[in-house]
Amino acid sequence: MNTKQYIDQSSAWLPDDTGGGIAISSRVRLARNLKDQSFPSWAGDDACLNIWQQLSAVLPECEVLADAQVVSMEDISALDKQVLFERHLISREQAERKSGAGVIIRGDESVAVMVNEEDHIRLQSLRPGLALRKAWETADALDSQMEEILDFAFSAQLGHLTACPSNVGTGMRASVMLHTPGLVLMDEMNAVIKGMAKIGLAVRGLWGEGSESAGNMFQVSNQITLGEREEDIIQTLDQIVLEIIEHEKNARWRVFEQNEQRVHDQVGRAYGVLSNAHILNSKEALDLLSYLRLGVDMGIVKLKDEAVINELLIATQPGHLQKMQGKRLKAHERDVARAALVRSKLQKSPKRANRKKS
Repeated sequence: MNTKQYIDQSSAWLPDDTGGGIAISSRVRLARNLKDQSFPSWAGDDACLNIWQQLSAVLPECEVLADAQVVSMEDISALDKQVLFERHLISREQAERKSGAGVIIRGDESVAVMVNEEDHIRLQSLRPGLALRKAWETADALDSQMEEILDFAFSAQLGHLTACPSNVGTGMRASVMLHTPGLVLMDEMNAVIKGMAKIGLAVRGLWGEGSESAGNMFQVSNQITLGEREEDIIQTLDQIVLEIIEHEKNARWRVFEQNEQRVHDQVGRAYGVLSNAHILNSKEALDLLSYLRLGVDMGIVKLKDEAVINELLIATQPGHLQKMQGKRLKAHERDVARAALVRSKLQKSPKRANRKKS
């Protein structure tokens, strides 16, 4: 497999432009296991290989997986795995697997099915912006198509059976990625995270479970799957996310009203460094892109092509940088290449205006 094709196309979970959107993307993930088969971590290598061979043969026939590409973890390089991880098509755990595991990716990257990660099947549907219902409808359609050809491990009392008890029931995790620099600048994000935990929601970093926050981006997702209907989970999360979005909007204007110069300084420094730096590490690039996005969203700056911010969010990641360079790069070499890429992209999309928001 050559992931160069993915480098050349926009990721399915990113919108075409910033659009003033605080909600970056929506994802619905379903965990499923085959009846009378051991979970992947308990099954032997031969059993996992048999399951992979079975599923990789039949799942691409599902209508939802149009133009699907079948990728075995055994057959791709560590760099290609990194690219898939950065595009949110596989998990970090899946990237560490080899024989008997893989992923099936729809041609437009909006749907991906991991095989033999923690569960036999982890399917996910991705959509840009706040579009949980659309993501759920696609995931549900694929789930229905799979049920026609596969027997799932299911209990009439508990629901879908999964390797992790926290996923038993619907097996569904829905999440929305949010860009919340206003809440961060107002030192209110920690309070939001604690509040989410009290109502059964989890808040994680850009790269999911175990990751730290980068670029002021956070994933908000449900934690309870047992005894809940899928539609109710989607509706509840959607309502909570809309409330967070309103809090973020309010926080941005409070920051602006209380210290307008601070906001202009953050945005101006971000644009200045990104446009002129010759060394940029990954976290610094994400943080600066976050404040440039904030400036665009608030009308402080205007870029000729706002989509460049989303493009750089992915293109500046280590795997993508090395894939574009066609070779492995040391950390310092990546930092230099990252800075050169950002300078080049921003020169092609210069700042067209710098105005004070009234």
